[in-house]
Amino acid sequence: MSKEKILVVDDEDDILELVGFNLSREGFKVISASTGEKALDLVRKEIPDLIVLDLMLPGIDGLEVTRRLKGYIESREIPIVMLTAKGEEADIVTGLELGADDYITKPFSPRVLVARIKAVLRRKRQEPALGEDVLRIHDILIHPGRHEVFVNEMPVKLTFTEFGILNFLARRPGWVFTRSQIVDAVRGDDYYVTDRSVDVQIVGLRKKLGDAGKYIETVRGVGYRFKE
Repeated sequence: MSKEKILVVDDEDDILELVGFNLSREGFKVISASTGEKALDLVRKEIPDLIVLDLMLPGIDGLEVTRRLKGYIESREIPIVMLTAKGEEADIVTGLELGADDYITKPFSPRVLVARIKAVLRRKRQEPALGEDVLRIHDILIHPGRHEVFVNEMPVKLTFTEFGILNFLARRPGWVFTRSQIVDAVRGDDYYVTDRSVDVQIVGLRKKLGDAGKYIETVRGVGYRFKE
């Protein structure tokens, strides 16, 4: 049984109870907070292994909580799974750009949430893939072992998923991949696939890459490819 500690942050008691029950049943230790302020205080007191974070919180909202956590050395490596109402695509993109690892839309399936949390934790435990050398293509440098990306010698901070998508596409320039193929390659078969999830990640990735984002091309009706 897993003993990993998960902090669940939501201002709705029924959601705290629902998420806490399902995670506890899977063997996780669950702690909870109903405000952003309480969440930040809890993180300082006991570092969790993962945070499930609602965006719409009283006081400090989920985006600001993410921004602060990613700004502290002690908490910046903690994976964050965002909870968000449908239609808040701009907030999702912002959250991913700030460093969140995944997002779940409300209403959500507890089984899907638990599966996504397990996938994020599993990726955190995994060592960098062996056999992948440093890649330089166009003006982008990708270092898998260090999980680093440089554009014109300037570092670009990417989330785990953004890095995975870029590394996957850049190592196969010219090849077109569907959204499902991209998700399977980056996250594994247990990830709940939606077209929107890949599109949102690509939007955030292109923005972070700046001018180099043009190398990730959309192939209408199919998916994406990295320009040769």
